[in-house]
Amino acid sequence: MAEHVLDRLYATIKARSGDSPDQSWTAKLLANAPDLPVKKLNEEAGEVAIEAMKGDAEALTREAADLLYHLLVVMAATGVEADDVWRELARREGQSGLDEKAQRKT
Repeated sequence: MAEHVLDRLYATIKARSGDSPDQSWTAKLLANAPDLPVKKLNEEAGEVAIEAMKGDAEALTREAADLLYHLLVVMAATGVEADDVWRELARREGQSGLDEKAQRKT
């Protein structure tokens, strides 16, 4: 798949895993995985929901970026590769969400 800003960010996150947690927020999150990254992911999801309800597009944009970053950290911390997620999204493309959910139950 073509390199995208999310691919570059994911690569940076993985590269920071060896950095000092005192020098890098990403390294601190990874050093305290899965608890801290999951906690931050949950916090950011809540902030996205709040800004969406307020209708503040600028704030929602910032919070959505934070949410995506923290999701990528959780993925890196748990060994989920970004390309695998992109392939799963591509597999679902053009498929009804209702059909996709029904298939998961079987």
